[in-house]
Amino acid sequence: MSDAILVLNAGSSSLKFAVFGSQPDLPLMMKGGISSLHDAPVLKVKTADKGEAEEIPLEPGALGIKAAVEQIVAEITAHGLHPGIGTVGHRIVHGGRDFTAATILDAPVLAALRNLIPLASIHQPANLDIVAAAAKLFPDTLQVGCFDTAFHAGRPQLAKLYGLPRELTEDCIISFGFHGISYGYIASKLRERYGPEAGGRVIVAHLGSGASLCAMDQGRSIATTMGFSPLDGLVMSTRCGTLDPGAVLYLLQERKLSVEALSRLLYQQSGLLGVSGISGNMRSLLDADDEHAAQAVDLFVYRAGREIGSLAAAVGGLDTLVFTAGIGENSPEIRKRICQAAGWLGVAIDKERNRRNEECVSASGSSVDVLVIPTDEERAVAKETLSLITAHRL
Repeated sequence: MSDAILVLNAGSSSLKFAVFGSQPDLPLMMKGGISSLHDAPVLKVKTADKGEAEEIPLEPGALGIKAAVEQIVAEITAHGLHPGIGTVGHRIVHGGRDFTAATILDAPVLAALRNLIPLASIHQPANLDIVAAAAKLFPDTLQVGCFDTAFHAGRPQLAKLYGLPRELTEDCIISFGFHGISYGYIASKLRERYGPEAGGRVIVAHLGSGASLCAMDQGRSIATTMGFSPLDGLVMSTRCGTLDPGAVLYLLQERKLSVEALSRLLYQQSGLLGVSGISGNMRSLLDADDEHAAQAVDLFVYRAGREIGSLAAAVGGLDTLVFTAGIGENSPEIRKRICQAAGWLGVAIDKERNRRNEECVSASGSSVDVLVIPTDEERAVAKETLSLITAHRL
């Protein structure tokens, strides 16, 4: 019987995957991904019966997203799992106003999602290309979309509005918020730890190549740093974060940048890379003996600390601070610096717990619980997908 769930999760320079059994506990059968798609791709695969991930060499040079899907499916086939795939679940960055829960990706839905490409021009096309590639490789399977914007759909209306004429607001120029699949997963882990209160007034720091913060109250999104697009908010690996719209007008009018050049600047040439002039990789910047690299790191921490203050105001205080994603899970130094910036809120970190990457890294006298919780977007997509297909079969 074909009932396993394959999850495909594309980032800005990676494609992760996981295969789960369709039992309620979603047993993991295989997982991995291809990193550095644009220059030196590397495929890593881990199966349920092996403790260590296997690294599989790939041809040097850029790997297109469709070829990446084919490479992953070839690996799944080599492990004998292809015939068991009954559903493919996709992380899709933008669901707009209409898609706020897992949805079967039929032709009308895909057409509506293509209309959202201008709202996430870097991510959405790749997401939809992956759906098309998966549909060809698994022609008889159900394709399901789970949306990064969905978790934030229930925020208060004021958290979504910009100071623009109402006709523009009604034309979808609002704050959508992103990284919602990750935030939803963290909210579920907080409910396991704290019960229905889910840690009370929480700020989650999803810090990776793309970075954002989300304020939650009892596990529900109240405010978040990304808004209309994934450019907004924190300084990121290569994205600028919050920028005065007047600077954008200046670049267009005075510097005469084309729309294409401006898009490349803001999405691919700014952030940590732009400020440092060296790299968008946080680990490389921390290791570098360079004043511009140090300034890029300081700016990342400063902006995160300032936004934590803003989000704490949105939820009326702070009970729990959670770090997740690549930097949040793996950089004790960045966690330490951000916690120092948030010290005025009662945040205090234990040096040794933080160094050891323990789940709870707050000091004994801290009035705020500080946690490190690895995110698992693939499992979150699989869970949403399983709920949908279970209901679809009834």
